[in-house]
Amino acid sequence: MKKSTGGLLLACSLAAALAAQVLAQPKTEAAAATAAAPIAATPAEHLPGGNTTVYATGRNAFSFPAANLSDAERTRFVIGNSFFKRNWVQAPASTTARDGLGPHFLARSCGGCHVQDGRAQPPDFHNGLAPRNVAGLLMRVSVPGKNPLGGPALEPTYGDQLNDQAVDGVRAEGRLHIRYETIKGKFADGTPYELEKPIYSVRELGYGPLAPDAQFSPRIAPQVIGLGLLEAIPAAELEANARAQEAAGGPVRGKVNLVWDSYANAMLPGRFGWKANVASLAHQTASAFQGDIGITSRLFPNESCTAPQKDCLEAPRGAKGQAVEIDDKTLDDVIFYQSTLAPPARRDPTDPQVLQGQKIFERAQCAACHRPSYVTGEPLFPRLSSPALSGQVIFPYTDMLLHDMGPDLADGRPDFLADGNQWRTPPLWGLGLIKAVNGHSRLLHDGRARDMLEAVLWHGGEASASRDAVLQLNAQERDALVRFLESL
Repeated sequence: MKKSTGGLLLACSLAAALAAQVLAQPKTEAAAATAAAPIAATPAEHLPGGNTTVYATGRNAFSFPAANLSDAERTRFVIGNSFFKRNWVQAPASTTARDGLGPHFLARSCGGCHVQDGRAQPPDFHNGLAPRNVAGLLMRVSVPGKNPLGGPALEPTYGDQLNDQAVDGVRAEGRLHIRYETIKGKFADGTPYELEKPIYSVRELGYGPLAPDAQFSPRIAPQVIGLGLLEAIPAAELEANARAQEAAGGPVRGKVNLVWDSYANAMLPGRFGWKANVASLAHQTASAFQGDIGITSRLFPNESCTAPQKDCLEAPRGAKGQAVEIDDKTLDDVIFYQSTLAPPARRDPTDPQVLQGQKIFERAQCAACHRPSYVTGEPLFPRLSSPALSGQVIFPYTDMLLHDMGPDLADGRPDFLADGNQWRTPPLWGLGLIKAVNGHSRLLHDGRARDMLEAVLWHGGEASASRDAVLQLNAQERDALVRFLESL
């Protein structure tokens, strides 16, 4: 434990302030979020998170606790929120609660990528010469082969990701650059469209060239609502999804990714990450603290410095180098915070245009992968979540399986059982609020799609038939489909 009394007081003061802020929200947001009474009178699919659902729109729509948490859990939520969003600083520092940033890092806090608990967007390289901040777009790297745990083999000089920032006295690993290729097409009614395909390169490498056979995978930071509910979906449901798709005999053949989980100390079904390459929210959080911010913890005690990165290895550590940089209690609170972030209620779910779009979604077989609903089971790690998340009828619209999405989306980089063409089906809840929360509408694993319709048009591989069905829609039908997606 390295957290000082001063740090604890700060956290408690912040907790009280944030609690007051939540309580001060208008009735349509936090106050209504705490009221579970209307749920019984509302169709289940209007409340994607079951009794955890909050009525929230606008900039803070992704930042509210599950509506059915206890008072004690809400206090823990607020404390976790403070450590999720406040910046960490370079060691040595006067503060002992948040030092240890880096040596290499992508962002100074979790909230630096997941702004407002929402989704990042790719940096814009269309115009201008100034270096771009790429926080929120992570570039994974590796070389062919597997590590001892079955994951990707580390690139010898740069490890498993490229970080473009570093503390004083340490070189950054490199800078990402993007150029674009235009892909043109037409809908069946003659309406033209254009897609922008990003072409990635890395410049200003800090430690010499990458391995000639280096593999890359860009991944955008997604919104973090409903993660505890996704983790509480029984593993048997994922396996049932795969069996059902195989039995259907069509092109859709999802696959469970089996990945190493440091908290369970076992191989588990992958649920998180764009390739379902992480099994638990706990593992995801601790590994992101280490890889993205440079903050060590009990299960990830070493900085991500490789042998050739001498300045990284010699840089000062937080906690005076005598302990890990985030203690178990603080890390657990951050995990709890993310686990209990609530999905917002749907908007206008009974609007005729929304209902028409829902029928089109079903007719195009989108639900074959974007499975609408589940009943949640028990939390994977009860001390890191809430019993309030169990037994909920939820509507995340995902099968959590890997699917071949075709060559246009392929990264060519395997990740445990995922091959270079496969991506996890992302949940769709909250999709229509991204613009309100984050001011953009970028979608897919690297944010290449500029809106929902473009995201559909990028689908290939197992989803080609669904994409082709959408290409046959007229303008009114396309608008209805988008309106349905915006209601989720």
